[in-house]
Amino acid sequence: MKIAIIGCGNMGLIYARAFLKYNIVKKNDLLLIEKNEARRDVLSKLNAGTVSVITDKRIGSSDIVIICVKPQDFSQMSNELKAVLKTKNTIISIMAGISIKKIAAMLVQKNVVRAMPNSPAELGMGMTAFTVAKNSATDLIRKAENLLATTGRTVYLENEKLLDAVTALSGSGPAYFFYLINHMIKAGMQMGFDESTASMLVKQTMLGSFHLINTSGKTMPELISAVASKGGTTEAALSIFNKTALGENLERGIVQAKKRAEELSL
Repeated sequence: MKIAIIGCGNMGLIYARAFLKYNIVKKNDLLLIEKNEARRDVLSKLNAGTVSVITDKRIGSSDIVIICVKPQDFSQMSNELKAVLKTKNTIISIMAGISIKKIAAMLVQKNVVRAMPNSPAELGMGMTAFTVAKNSATDLIRKAENLLATTGRTVYLENEKLLDAVTALSGSGPAYFFYLINHMIKAGMQMGFDESTASMLVKQTMLGSFHLINTSGKTMPELISAVASKGGTTEAALSIFNKTALGENLERGIVQAKKRAEELSL
């Protein structure tokens, strides 16, 4: 198999390393396409594949072409990419908001996959949702899943419109998690802990809680009730969260992220 990755920033490099790790592709058959000269120098030193530019005709010889550029850069680079592509190429896009229909039209391609990963893919613990063009062969779904699963778990969605919700929920989700962690650490520091101790307390609490979610078999309300005894300390904190509508505002924020994803797709 031959693979070309268009745009080798953080996520592009994550895919390159994952494909090599799981022997999906050999280095000589992995093209890393990057427009930034300084970044190309960095990639060359990393020796993760053959580094080149968007006009390289070898892109058309690739079985898979993964587009990892920023959505706002797609229109500008699409003409150059279209010039080197061939009809046999399978396109996998991780650009937020750019529809399969638009990608297929601008690149004149039939086999198009649209995916939304998240940053834990760097550790092989990512969550990626993906969909394919209508009337695509089942083989395309299998091929995409095999590649995307090298960075964590995957879920196939028949309805492409749900990818905007995926962007808001799991794509942006790590930032919400980090936001909460950051404020819990700050609360610890306000109560007298140094940052290192507060950080350790919060991080281990979150890690243990995650494993409890996965193994207890209880619902979220049941897990909350198990910690929050009546009249106790946890209930005191939750009462403030409820008064300030913390939960509702979190939900509103995620829905707003979905709306923004939809705006970007127009």
